[in-house]
Amino acid sequence: MKRFWTIAVGWIVLGAWAWAGEPTSALSFLVVKEDNGKPVRNAAVVLHPVNTHGKQGRGGFELKTDSDGKTHFEGVPYGKLRVQVLAPGFQTYGEDYEIDSGAKDIVVKLKRPQKQYSIYDDVPGEPKKDAPSEKPQ
Repeated sequence: MKRFWTIAVGWIVLGAWAWAGEPTSALSFLVVKEDNGKPVRNAAVVLHPVNTHGKQGRGGFELKTDSDGKTHFEGVPYGKLRVQVLAPGFQTYGEDYEIDSGAKDIVVKLKRPQKQYSIYDDVPGEPKKDAPSEKPQ
């Protein structure tokens, strides 16, 4: 329910900006896999306004990509906008964009997660760290 209200407030804020007579932009997003260029469906594209100090503002809203990896939104006010893209099985993408024209196409290439390394992993050929060491007698 909290998510619903957050999205609703974002719509109201963006609508108020649009009604204020400020210039607005139409944004088109294409979300693809970096390794093969295939579209990513149902990716969450989250948009947040950014103030002049680079701080993320309250509000914002979320779009979902279609089966072609595309989504679109009109009425975005000029200025800085933070775009985050989240999809299961991919690294989270984040970038700030300067919105300064009537239309903008944004292509996002999502990467697969990197292998995680740990000092606690067992290294092949070495004795296990928790195993007692054997001393020759």
